[in-house]
Amino acid sequence: MHLSAEEILRHYWGHDRFRPFQKEIIEAVMAGDDVLALMPTGGGKSVCFQVPALAMDGLCLVISPLIALMKDQVENLRKKGIAAEAVYSGMSYRQIDRTLDACIYGDVKFLYVSPERLKTELFQVRAKQMKINLIAVDEAHCVSAWGYDFRPSYLQIAEVRTWLPKIPLLALTATATREVKFDIVDKLALNRPRVFQQSFARPNLSYSVIASEDKEGRLQRILTNVPGSSVVYVRSRRRTQLVASDLTRKGIPATFYHAGLSPQERNARQDAWLKGKVRVMVATNAFGMGIDKPDVRTVVHIDLPDTLEAYYQEAGRGGRDGEKSFAIALVAPSDPAELKKQVEQQYPDTDFIRRVYQCLANYYRLAIGAGLGSSYDFDIQGFQSTFGLPTVDTYHALRLLEGEGFLQMSESYHNPSKLHFAIDSRQLYDFQLRNERYDAFTKLLLRMYGGVLFTDFCIISEAAIAKAFLIPEAEVRSMLQRLQDLDIVEYDPQKNQPQLTFLTERYDASELPLSVREIAARRDRDLSKVQAVIAYAGNRQRCRTQLLLAYFDEPSDLECGICDTCVAKKKGPAETRPAASAASPEPDEKQQILTYLANGSTTIQHLVSQIAPRNENALLFTIREMLADGLIAYDALGNLSLAEKRR
Repeated sequence: MHLSAEEILRHYWGHDRFRPFQKEIIEAVMAGDDVLALMPTGGGKSVCFQVPALAMDGLCLVISPLIALMKDQVENLRKKGIAAEAVYSGMSYRQIDRTLDACIYGDVKFLYVSPERLKTELFQVRAKQMKINLIAVDEAHCVSAWGYDFRPSYLQIAEVRTWLPKIPLLALTATATREVKFDIVDKLALNRPRVFQQSFARPNLSYSVIASEDKEGRLQRILTNVPGSSVVYVRSRRRTQLVASDLTRKGIPATFYHAGLSPQERNARQDAWLKGKVRVMVATNAFGMGIDKPDVRTVVHIDLPDTLEAYYQEAGRGGRDGEKSFAIALVAPSDPAELKKQVEQQYPDTDFIRRVYQCLANYYRLAIGAGLGSSYDFDIQGFQSTFGLPTVDTYHALRLLEGEGFLQMSESYHNPSKLHFAIDSRQLYDFQLRNERYDAFTKLLLRMYGGVLFTDFCIISEAAIAKAFLIPEAEVRSMLQRLQDLDIVEYDPQKNQPQLTFLTERYDASELPLSVREIAARRDRDLSKVQAVIAYAGNRQRCRTQLLLAYFDEPSDLECGICDTCVAKKKGPAETRPAASAASPEPDEKQQILTYLANGSTTIQHLVSQIAPRNENALLFTIREMLADGLIAYDALGNLSLAEKRR
């Protein structure tokens, strides 16, 4: 007997009701419709595919670019008693094989995969045997070259639809401009999609920009004046530690976070902050994805990000409990020029890109035509030192090669050692009789980890085995490797170094098919995005919420009243103050809007001109309320239309 969506929400999440738009999105995908959902950070995107997948037979295929987030969601689902799996780079062939088999023959409800996995023959053959009930594409803006995190591998998702044509697709993102929305619909081959877009306005979040040469000193004053939990974003790993140490010395408990820390360190620091043991988290942009701490009172950017999309997402981690919070950017006079320089550095010339590619081929001794799908531990410092390559240019050349779809790099992430017996218990007994040397060792493994070793991969600790067997840890690793060579076990040792995976056969570097024009176009787009950040930081007149809403194609004349520019206007002479934002709307304005949209969708500007209200701000406020209540919605073109249930 299937539970209803509400019963599933109550049973697994403990909530009595859905957030705005969640139920409508769930109903749409369960009706078999393609859906594009734009939900700001903290809006509860994962519930929108997890609930309907649990309500239907089969499993949900979740496509996500973030390995850490995939692992977190799988772990969280398992804690709820929901069977979930993930396939990502760094797993052995046997692990992937067993995971996909479990999705075909077992009770798995969610399979998380990276987009690169979609084009492998192994995945395609197995996926066609799965009973897939929904395709969920997280971070869907990655499919668009206009997006701030474009990934060519996302373009492969549309191919999945050719062999799963009747399965609904739910595309999810927190931020998307008009161009990005068009691209998502086009590149993912969405069929007459239902579009749900929450307002990007955050009425409890006060945005401010403060000009300061002494950013650390100003940060201390901000944190002294505004109590509560805080996130401080900086650009470099080294600066996270320096700022956190400085704050701690000054009596403000702080810790730091970046992708270069070990997984254990990252988890410990994140946990300390989440539990309030430290007040401030100083971090690079590696921190925050999937973190849901409701009581963050301040988000301070010491360094501005490259895009307003990134700034909006990071700032939006403040005030998720609905209480007033502050998003503050500290800006020095030199920051705009530095931002532009950083973007320009991200695009080294094509001759250098080809040189780096050739060096990679030499480093791993790959012949032309070889290497497809192969993964290697990657010591970038050793690589650069071997070939005398400049650090910054090499890093960006590798990122461009990744962006072009030739390879994939992963940050160092925790992938604990795993072990599985490749033979059954009778065959193992025969092996023990013939190999006395390994008899006691294999018996110890079974005592420590049990019979699960015969049925699945089991996470092991070489240090614990060494302690129990009274031998050095290195000898444990050697014995496990020898057992693997004898086809007795499958041993997947822990990997601490970043991984580099070749996604294509190796090319002759001189004939590497780089998309030169597209790279140049991306550079120009990135520079235009930086210019938008610079304009936002330099603004001293317009409401900051209005600026952000306009950027995301949600124009509004309604001022927030709490950002730095709005507050400055209130403190100014009476004649310069803005008109009161909201006299009550005309009693029939909601009905006028519904009546007008009954004839078809239209832009906000055209709707306002047709209704011709006496108080335009009040009408815009009413439109925003109706969007939040689900009475009206945005269509695939970004126009206003009646919500489906009112048609």
